[in-house]
Amino acid sequence: MNINVNQIPVISVSYNSAELIEDLLQSFRRFYSNPITIIDGSAAENVLAIEKVCGKYPDVKFIHFDFNIHHGPGMAWAFQNLKPSGPVLVIDSDVVVLRKGFIESMLNALKPGMYGVGSISYVNEGGYDVDYCNGAIRYLHPACMLCNMEVVLRWPMPIKHGAPMVNAMIAIHNAGQHELIGDIEWLTSDFSKKPAQNYIRHDWQGTVKRSGGYHLEEWERAAQDAAKVRLLTLSLIPNEAKQVVEIGTNDGALARAVKGVNARCLYIALNIDPEVQHVEAGVRDHVIQVDAGGLNDDLIRNYAEADCWVCDQALERLQHPERLLQAIRKVIQPDGCVVAVIPNSQHWSMQAKLCIGDLRYGSSELLQPNIVHWFTRATMFELFQNAGYRIVQGFPIVHAKIENLTLANAIKQFAISVGANPELTLEDSQALQYVVKAVPV
Repeated sequence: MNINVNQIPVISVSYNSAELIEDLLQSFRRFYSNPITIIDGSAAENVLAIEKVCGKYPDVKFIHFDFNIHHGPGMAWAFQNLKPSGPVLVIDSDVVVLRKGFIESMLNALKPGMYGVGSISYVNEGGYDVDYCNGAIRYLHPACMLCNMEVVLRWPMPIKHGAPMVNAMIAIHNAGQHELIGDIEWLTSDFSKKPAQNYIRHDWQGTVKRSGGYHLEEWERAAQDAAKVRLLTLSLIPNEAKQVVEIGTNDGALARAVKGVNARCLYIALNIDPEVQHVEAGVRDHVIQVDAGGLNDDLIRNYAEADCWVCDQALERLQHPERLLQAIRKVIQPDGCVVAVIPNSQHWSMQAKLCIGDLRYGSSELLQPNIVHWFTRATMFELFQNAGYRIVQGFPIVHAKIENLTLANAIKQFAISVGANPELTLEDSQALQYVVKAVPV
């Protein structure tokens, strides 16, 4: 690109450490005169010190928020509101520049039409680093990345997350456009556990050491909850299964768990998400794109040898879920089974939202726009029974019980008023999802 390196805008998000910003700006200004914007979300007692540091250096703009904006939302705000164009350098506040040449190297690697270049690692859909590449998501790390802003704005924005670029990286992965992000070998080396220090030094926990943490408990809790559901689902899949067919196709983590127990299992995934058109197989043996309406007898007959069918949050997304179960019932092995993960619409949060008229799609896990059917424990049992199955095992997924006694008593009182069992009604309102195993009868 024929661009003056010193004219490339630089964006960095800071939190509670004037010392880090001092080190970044001092080292950066030894070699480059680029315009720099510091997006700050520090506590009141630290703001003046950081602002004072920024004022010491030319062409440094300080923008403060009266709350911890977090790394992802801070980047997103800058991308959308500062309206930078062309290449933009994003760099962590705990980076120290060791020598000139790193921006030049990155600019040389950034081709027109690319999203960005930097250090590429591999993560799962939860954003956690993984030790495998096959089927994993390539993740462009924002600690130091050079991006074409016109391309960046076409993809999901960074979020409040331990891996803030994860939504964009998942979208690029699902679109099969891996060429949009490029790896800089020396940067990956500088980011390693034994850094080469070619151009930069990065204290990976510099902000944590000075601020006490990333304050990303919500993300960590969501990842733990997902792992809990996956473990329970795995426990219902026969260890000796020769062939598993998963309908829904999530991140491949369940397939990896199954393969870890039974490496010889043939794992086939039928992807019914129309927004995800380029799903890599990874550890799965086959991933097949299927229109949800095409889950008919003819298609299902192709997988008649399957020992286990997994419907992972799929039944609620189908116009006629009973037809899928009936189609499977016609071909399922006598000792075969169906394992399903189904959201529980009787969850107390849904009841509360309905009572106050706040049933907004997208506002919770139970109100996703692609949910066509709502099931409760009772109607879930009826669904399987009417399709020719018997549920033989299952677990309610309870991530957090009701701690509000007023709410708990209200649910029980409502049950009494309509002649229902109050204790059972309260119990059923705790489960966010059910994981069940059904066999043909």
